[in-house]
Amino acid sequence: MKSNPDLIIENGLLLTLVEGDEPFQRATILIQGDRITGILASGERRPSIQGVQVLDATDCLVMPGLVNAHGHTAMTLFRGLADDLPLKQWLFEKIFPAEAAHLSEETVYWGSLLGCLEMIASGTTTVSDGYFFQDGTARAFEKAGMRALVAQGVIDFPAPGVPNPAQNLAVGKAFIERWEHASELIRPGLFCHSLTTCSDKTLLEAMALSREFSLPLQIHLSETKEEAEEVIRRTGRRPVAHLGDLGLLNESLIGVHAIHLEDEEIDLLARNKTKIVHSPESNMKLASGMARVTEMVKKGIVLGLGTDGCASNNDLDLFKEMDTAAKLSKVRTLDPVTLGAATVLKMATVWGAEVLGLEKEIGTIEAGKKADIITVDLAKPHLVPLYNPLSTIVYSASGADVKDVIVNGKVLMKDRAFTALDADEVMAMVREISEKIRSS
Repeated sequence: MKSNPDLIIENGLLLTLVEGDEPFQRATILIQGDRITGILASGERRPSIQGVQVLDATDCLVMPGLVNAHGHTAMTLFRGLADDLPLKQWLFEKIFPAEAAHLSEETVYWGSLLGCLEMIASGTTTVSDGYFFQDGTARAFEKAGMRALVAQGVIDFPAPGVPNPAQNLAVGKAFIERWEHASELIRPGLFCHSLTTCSDKTLLEAMALSREFSLPLQIHLSETKEEAEEVIRRTGRRPVAHLGDLGLLNESLIGVHAIHLEDEEIDLLARNKTKIVHSPESNMKLASGMARVTEMVKKGIVLGLGTDGCASNNDLDLFKEMDTAAKLSKVRTLDPVTLGAATVLKMATVWGAEVLGLEKEIGTIEAGKKADIITVDLAKPHLVPLYNPLSTIVYSASGADVKDVIVNGKVLMKDRAFTALDADEVMAMVREISEKIRSS
């Protein structure tokens, strides 16, 4: 250890999620600045330092912060606005008009802050976000102290903040340039809406721009059967094959949803090391279908887990998403063994970090990595007894069981009290915005 720690987490049951590590009883984690500097097992004496901040994790499980690999955070503004509708009607008749009428950098800022509150309270420390007016989103994540990949939405028709679609990539490039070095926690990027709303030219230029800045490119992929059929009618090829024909299948592409895939498409994704994000609750609510997660895992595709936006979920609790992902896969395959708790937990941590290109910094608890850590209060009736910590986290716990949240070495929530945000102020502002949405 090069210098004295300024934050110590002790007495917890440590789940490092490092391959091969067993849970550590009464572990001590030493943090200096934004990084983990050491881990002491039970019985090892920690340094006694005047003024160091100590978090007592007695009766808690200590684990890496969760990675929400796909979301539209500011859509908290539309939570419950358009429920129980099919995707196309939900999107084109409800969500797109509401966004056009009510989104601005300030409304996106406050909606994103509300999402930050919800994610911090449920143990998410890193999020990948794709939306419009993304300066507002980036400002919100920076204020909240969360780690984020913030991607400017790209779509080939007038969109919030981009009335002229011919300027969609110019707006995206300007956003990337503003935020490329502006914040240690914020990484900018681009998010192409889908193959049916972005032309081949737009997709190619978006990938070229992403590669220019060494950033991933995100896209909704084969989310519905209708979307896949439209691509086939237009190109004569299935969506993944068409992306391959364009030369867009690579390690920099993140495909979200990826529900309606044939075997050959899964093979193509695997061969090209394309990353995928599974959003089961949104997929279920919009009746989009069930992704072939088991087959993708077997092929070695790196899979993350995402909540999607609150207009189609309607929450940002990644604990619930883990539970749903595991059970939905068992229902689809009629196999209770498939997609076990250990695999789903990787999707929400280690693999999620890899999807976002952050695996060297986050996703596990080990010396040298960023200090993005949560504690889960195990002194709850529904978490007793504790036989298998992984199963307990996935099948029994919820976001409400998270007690403490640390991102980049800073405590954002302690004993379920926020330290960086005024929750009452944020909720009051969003209620005010929602009244304007309601009245229109």
